[in-house]
Amino acid sequence: MNSSGPSKLVDPLEDPLPGLGTYEDFNTIDWVREKSKDRDRHREITNKSRQSTVALLHSISDAFSGWLLMLLVGLMAGALAGGIDIAAHWLTDLKEGICLIGFWFNHEHCCWTSNETTFQERDRCPQWQSWAELIAGTSEGASAYIVNYLMYVIWALLFSFLAVTLVRAFAPYACGSGIPEIKTILSGFIIRGYLGKWTLIIKTITLVLAVSSGLSLGKEGPLVHVACCCANILCHLFTKYRKNEAKRREVLSAAAAVGVSVAFGAPIGGVLFSLEEVSYYFPLKTLWRSFFAALVAAFTLRSINPFGNSRLVLFYVEFHAPWHLIELAPFILLGIFGGLWGALFIRANIAWCRRRKSTVLGHYPVVEVLVVAAMTAVLAYPNSYTRMSGAELISELFNDCSLLDSSQLCGYAQPVNMSETSTGNSLADRPAGAGLYTALWQLALALIFKMLMTVITFGMKVPSGLFIPSMAIGAIAGRLLGVGMEQLAYYNHNWLIFKGWCSPGADCITPGLYAMVGAAACLGGVTRMTVSLVVIMFELTGGLEYIVPLMAATMTSKWVADALGREGIYEAHIRLNGYPFLEPKEEFEHSSLAVDVMRPRRGDPALAVLTQDGMTVEEVETLVESTHYSGFPVVVSQESQRLVGFVLRRDLLISIDNARKRQDGIVGASLVAFTEHSPPQPPEAPPFLRLRSILDLSPFTVTDHTPMDITVDIFRKLGLRQCLVTHNGRLLGIITKKDILKHMAQIANRDPDSILFN
Repeated sequence: MNSSGPSKLVDPLEDPLPGLGTYEDFNTIDWVREKSKDRDRHREITNKSRQSTVALLHSISDAFSGWLLMLLVGLMAGALAGGIDIAAHWLTDLKEGICLIGFWFNHEHCCWTSNETTFQERDRCPQWQSWAELIAGTSEGASAYIVNYLMYVIWALLFSFLAVTLVRAFAPYACGSGIPEIKTILSGFIIRGYLGKWTLIIKTITLVLAVSSGLSLGKEGPLVHVACCCANILCHLFTKYRKNEAKRREVLSAAAAVGVSVAFGAPIGGVLFSLEEVSYYFPLKTLWRSFFAALVAAFTLRSINPFGNSRLVLFYVEFHAPWHLIELAPFILLGIFGGLWGALFIRANIAWCRRRKSTVLGHYPVVEVLVVAAMTAVLAYPNSYTRMSGAELISELFNDCSLLDSSQLCGYAQPVNMSETSTGNSLADRPAGAGLYTALWQLALALIFKMLMTVITFGMKVPSGLFIPSMAIGAIAGRLLGVGMEQLAYYNHNWLIFKGWCSPGADCITPGLYAMVGAAACLGGVTRMTVSLVVIMFELTGGLEYIVPLMAATMTSKWVADALGREGIYEAHIRLNGYPFLEPKEEFEHSSLAVDVMRPRRGDPALAVLTQDGMTVEEVETLVESTHYSGFPVVVSQESQRLVGFVLRRDLLISIDNARKRQDGIVGASLVAFTEHSPPQPPEAPPFLRLRSILDLSPFTVTDHTPMDITVDIFRKLGLRQCLVTHNGRLLGIITKKDILKHMAQIANRDPDSILFN
């Protein structure tokens, strides 16, 4: 920054000073500045590419780097997800027994090679021994049950203890679902370390442990966090993404799609999830790249084949019977249940998390996790439906009973002329038998258990997703309703609603379909997803003809849940943590003006400003040190207050510090100039410091009479961090994102000081 020679703007290709144009932790990025920086960089590369072959190759590699990065993100996230699936499956089975031919085999793989398995007891083989067989030498009786029970609880406690200890010791950011923070980061907020390598390593390990411990949580939400960590780490390989926060957020949007793609084996659903639920800025280019990355990730996962069934998901189902128009009524009923559960869950969970934050409970996260894990294991073991993992439970509930099923849910009484009533592999509706009645009351108990435990578990200091527990609750409710409808139809064929389409001996009602619709309804009620949820469900299950029931239930659950509370679970957690997030779905309906929200308010001290050429280095440093603002407006003079531009505090400090070290003669008395031409000064005066290159000459401004709803829209759509308020060209004040959030909190009768950061 030499005082002689013409001033030039910041070089877009390489910052003149390290740290210039970067942001402090817990600050909001300036989207407009980042986008213009990238545009300048691109223009420079394009101009140079016409001059030499090397520059042309550099231009081509620069254009291709985005696709290469997407390929790497897809491969890395797909490989990690496959590893997590395999490890979680193995550790979950380890709670019940061990494989003698190799302890690293899970139950299913252990019995694959066995010749002694029978069709009725496919999961029994001599190579796999339960802990009771190993320790007590018997698999029957009370002693065997007690040994198995104790081992189940001990393993659950060990896994949960390891998970919470690793999170506490190495990566505190690895806990929770991660989606509320990802949403906040994608809206332009900086949380350093949240997507770092330590977070990735610890989240991957502890996610496996947390899922295997049997706690009421899923791995799907945290997989979005894992994919975003992969993307953030890989971004450092490419200058274009390393040096530009806005470009990096485009990659993170695509990574969120990758996370859902590998979690559910639903590439298209993943792209729509990113677009509908987490992304703040989603241009068309990001849509294509998300699609490509999700495809690569799904292909990688399919190649690893973690479930050994050539499918991307554990609960792929194929239903044989079509649904009837009359069934829309129970489907909508499931939608209402999903909406009610969603609203109730959000209120209960936020109340519990607030309690955790404000009481002694929050100081002992390890104890809390161990107590919840012990409660979960002790209560879950006696009931076979709560003992199995969430994904297995959903798979069981989605299952359509066939001739060969030995599941308790298929415990129907056999009709006399069975050969006449079965078509292909599907069975006609039959009366419920003793096995099914046992299964139904076990499911009813499992429903209450899952509801209570999910409220307490979500938000603990271990990685915890919400997708699987919510779907499990909905699937249980759906299956219960489905079996009820099936029995109603079986015993009342002559009722008006069943006449004509449900004849005796026909396969009318599919309880598995009700479970699927219920799962979608409950997940929709909790997260308020709609389009992406329906697509995820149809990709999960392959049930293309069941899109209408899914749509009906999902929309109903959203309407019901919205009627009881506008926020989804992720928005509620964002607000609970005080992140500065402007919710795009929230309407601003107040008639206030910009002058009502800006600072300084009436009676406040005047706005801290810099003049374009009248202040010394010492005066500037004193002003910066005596305030905590992240930037300062620059005006022509204190008297005129005509606006020239805006300068960031961080850039100002870095530039002055660098000038003191490198530029001869810069002292406290040196004048600071933000002008293009040198200000006149006496010959014996020290050289002046020109800082025009760090000045934003086009800061966003609104007039004092701009309605706040328009101002809020400008902030949302352009991703601004601050906006200056003028009147006839004179600077009156400033509105920051935090001011808007505080104003909106006051309107909604919430505590405005709950918003923590700049």
